[in-house]
Amino acid sequence: MKNRRLVLPLAVLSALALAGCGLLPGGGSKTRTVNLWLMRDSVSDDFLQRFTESFEAEHDGVELKVTIQDWTGIGKKVTEAIKGPGGPDVIEVGNTQVAQYADTDKLYDLTLESVRDLGSEDWLPGLAEPGSIDGAQYGIPWYAANRIVIYNKDLFADAGVKPPATRQEWLRTTEKLDEAGGQGIYLAGQDWYTLSGFIWDEGGELAVDRGGRWTGALDSPAALRGMDFYKRLQSLGEGPKNADEQNPPQAEVFARGDVAQIIATPSALPVITKANPALKDKLGFFPIPGKKAGQPCAVFTGGSDLIIPDNAPERSAALEVVKALAGEKWQTELARAMNYVPNKTSLASVVAGQEATATMAVGAARGRATPNSPQWADVEADNPIKPYMTAVLSGEDPKQAAQDASERITDGLAE
Repeated sequence: MKNRRLVLPLAVLSALALAGCGLLPGGGSKTRTVNLWLMRDSVSDDFLQRFTESFEAEHDGVELKVTIQDWTGIGKKVTEAIKGPGGPDVIEVGNTQVAQYADTDKLYDLTLESVRDLGSEDWLPGLAEPGSIDGAQYGIPWYAANRIVIYNKDLFADAGVKPPATRQEWLRTTEKLDEAGGQGIYLAGQDWYTLSGFIWDEGGELAVDRGGRWTGALDSPAALRGMDFYKRLQSLGEGPKNADEQNPPQAEVFARGDVAQIIATPSALPVITKANPALKDKLGFFPIPGKKAGQPCAVFTGGSDLIIPDNAPERSAALEVVKALAGEKWQTELARAMNYVPNKTSLASVVAGQEATATMAVGAARGRATPNSPQWADVEADNPIKPYMTAVLSGEDPKQAAQDASERITDGLAE
């Protein structure tokens, strides 16, 4: 676009200035409505009310209209909205969903704001990386959650063990716990998010981008080492080899009181304590151990990013909403209200008084996300990683099973 210099008479310039201040007859300030889509249970009613009142008080002439959306079917709904004539101004999306929406070429590029206004150099990698496509930042990190180890303090004390510092120590600790009579750990055979962390910790990947072509990578030596560790750990309990952590719900299994550990997000805590209130003061937490002491394992980071569609009717006001939600004040408020990890490593201290959330924040510093391909959702829809894990845990050849799963991933990521 060529730059054009407009020369206007002084009278016209004066009129424009007065109109901008709402001082011309009939030129009163017009209220701008920013439509914001948020996902169900992402925020509390109290947080939303406080944010809305504060934002509108600080931005004269702007009002927020918030619509709560359900996760089920949201992909199609967002895609239709961003391709339409002018839908919502700001949308909360899952951090791993940004790529599929960016692939439509219908998202506003927020790279400038990321660097200039939002301190992108300090963002959690598990939120920032999936929001960046081909060097452009389309998703602004909002909040994160990741897995930690939840353990039964009484069972640890009975076995004479303490939270481990390394993965090898973790195996020895879990073996002692398993020998004590209960389950050393309940780890379902198809918990592929946990497996992903072990693979990343070994330097492997689920899939790699080779010059624009994504290929499965479960058969790399590093990825195979991650699977081998998973197998050794999983054997120290009675988790099913052919089901994931929701079948049966692992929090309910842990609540029985004879399981020493599970790997879960803190969202499992209310489920546990509701099923067995006696466990309320017996729960402890530690980050998933890494290969070296002082360096927790890489973990899958779930959570949300904020996007602005190209067709946003109130883009300038939408940018102010995103800056506020992603800024220090409201990040602190959100983290404390909802037990989330804030979007920056430098803000981890704001949840220091919340033990489980603080533990989660330690792991989040080494967070990762699934491969940043628009087609990754297609892979998850018929996830080949799950049957691969069952095959290995059931005694099949790990290399061959990994090769078969990698081929299916490659096919799923083909455009």
